[in-house]
Amino acid sequence: MKTVSLGAPRSSTVKFRMPTRDNLVPIRVDIEVDGQRYRDAFTWNPRDPDSEVITFAKRTAKELKLPATFVPQMLQSIQGQLAEFRSYEGQEMQVKEKIMPLKIDLRVNNTTIRDQFLWDIGNLESDPEEFARTLCDDLNITDPEVGPAIAVCIREQLYEIASQTVSAMREAKMSKKRRAPEFASNSKAMNNAVDMFKYFGSKGSVIR
Repeated sequence: MKTVSLGAPRSSTVKFRMPTRDNLVPIRVDIEVDGQRYRDAFTWNPRDPDSEVITFAKRTAKELKLPATFVPQMLQSIQGQLAEFRSYEGQEMQVKEKIMPLKIDLRVNNTTIRDQFLWDIGNLESDPEEFARTLCDDLNITDPEVGPAIAVCIREQLYEIASQTVSAMREAKMSKKRRAPEFASNSKAMNNAVDMFKYFGSKGSVIR
């Protein structure tokens, strides 16, 4: 089992992003039209304009000699995943040193790779692509498509963890808001009791 290098202990709140050095979104496309299938996995910069997605879809369909009907479905798939990622942006996520097990179980062309390792999800300088290249070197994997596939697999798991962190923080804030009226009510009751105590004096009593 491998372990990525760990940073110093830390805990902070930042705006949502991929917990890696490069804020790249993992994209996975699986489309079948009229018996033809297109499957691919890659990363995308969420800051790139949407026009880049259109260019990519058209170029990919042309290079792979896919029917034009693939283009709108590719656009829908990629843009949908980017929209989901962007929906988290601006929300808070907690960043702290936390070691999580990640697993890889992939088959790329004629290569099958299964591995597990520990990852510090609080290390915002981590680099899945560099880790994937090192892993391929260690395992003597020469297929150039394996490394990117490993990196995407890692990013997918980190993305899921990061989005769960956002949801947890949002739920915690909502819980605090739900408790606020109860606290206000208790405070009001306490103030009323104090006022009655002042009115009746130290020998008075309040019957509930």
